[in-house]
Amino acid sequence: MPLAATLLLCTVLTVQDGDTLRARCDAGRGAKQDVVTVRLHAIDAPEHGQPYGRRARQVLSSLIAQRPVRLACVDTDRFERRVCQVWVAPAEAPDAPPTVDAGLALVAAGQAWWYRHFASAQTADERARYAAAEDDARAHRRGLWREGERATPPWQWRRTHPRHADIAAAP
Repeated sequence: MPLAATLLLCTVLTVQDGDTLRARCDAGRGAKQDVVTVRLHAIDAPEHGQPYGRRARQVLSSLIAQRPVRLACVDTDRFERRVCQVWVAPAEAPDAPPTVDAGLALVAAGQAWWYRHFASAQTADERARYAAAEDDARAHRRGLWREGERATPPWQWRRTHPRHADIAAAP
């Protein structure tokens, strides 16, 4: 069942890796702005030190760095990061409303896996879009799918590289 989301309007400050960012968010009505660390919901990108990890970070950065975003936060993870869908305006219309799902864009570009473990928090329509995007990226060998079935999902890679996993997960 999809989770109710907390909506935040923010500006991305930094992109830490292919699925983590820091943003300054409007707290509303003249309140002090909050800086939050965000983990993109429903995807898992290659880690630092993993093949395609640097490229995933670059792609996410080119999509959202220093840009306004809308966050639909559904959870907080064990590292105290907000887990959110991240929406940004299309590159060709940067002043338009945020309509591009950054996580979906990464999956479609072959820079992240759809993290099916969290699919129950998505709507049926979102699950269908993410599945189709990953299938298409795999079929067209985009990004990490150039490796074919040798591409190692980050959740498996972290088991054999715990030091890298702790570094990547730290805020």
